[in-house]
Amino acid sequence: MPPVQTLAEALQGLRDDPSRAAVLLDVDGTLAPIVRHADDAHVPEATRTLLIQVSRRYRLVACVSGRRAAIARRIVSIGSIAYIGNHGGEILRPGGTEPEVDPDFARAGERVRRFRELAWSDELHRLRVRAEDKGEIAAFHWRGAPDEAAAEAAVRAIAERAEQQGLNVHWGRKVLEVRPDVEVHKGQGIRRLLRGEHLDAALYVGDDTTDLDAFRGLDDLDVGVRIAVASDEGPRALPAAADIVVGSPAELLDLLRLL
Repeated sequence: MPPVQTLAEALQGLRDDPSRAAVLLDVDGTLAPIVRHADDAHVPEATRTLLIQVSRRYRLVACVSGRRAAIARRIVSIGSIAYIGNHGGEILRPGGTEPEVDPDFARAGERVRRFRELAWSDELHRLRVRAEDKGEIAAFHWRGAPDEAAAEAAVRAIAERAEQQGLNVHWGRKVLEVRPDVEVHKGQGIRRLLRGEHLDAALYVGDDTTDLDAFRGLDDLDVGVRIAVASDEGPRALPAAADIVVGSPAELLDLLRLL
């Protein structure tokens, strides 16, 4: 963890005028520690309590996730903030009941649904690969499989088939995502959410490859603070692109306290 003074200095541009600042945070690996089974993920109560306090002070607070927006909101359990889901494909406004889905993303997602149905096999089930239906995105997890190497090899074969069919593949922490062949990423979702908010500053915290796109989503602001949560499984490029690196989701508490 960097010295608190260093972190405080990095956050000063947001703290000077919270009414014109946004706080944006990834969920898995950032707010919620990585767990063996994705369905078991949750935000610790101490983190959640601080995030509620932050949301009352800043103009905009949002959680940005590769999961569907409604699932991210269930994990975080705060209804009064915004959620960007499916890596930018969905936006769930504070207090909203239905996410706003990018129309091109929704149409292109039909091909992914068909691919997911055909890709699943008894062999994947035997290897304990877990398929996650994210609507327009299909995810295949192998974390915790009895033979992770064999499970990963089977998932890589899925990725090869997806690419042959013109679909986009993205790799995360022991997960493959098959996405539509349209541009969608966290940075794009952040720009959509911030549009019209008249903000000067924003902070983003993330831990994985897709968070590099989120970092770039702050480029148009006067002040953009990019913070990486360090991980042995995380990409080396993320700390290199960050202004500050914290050691774990638990250390994120110091950041939230300063905000």
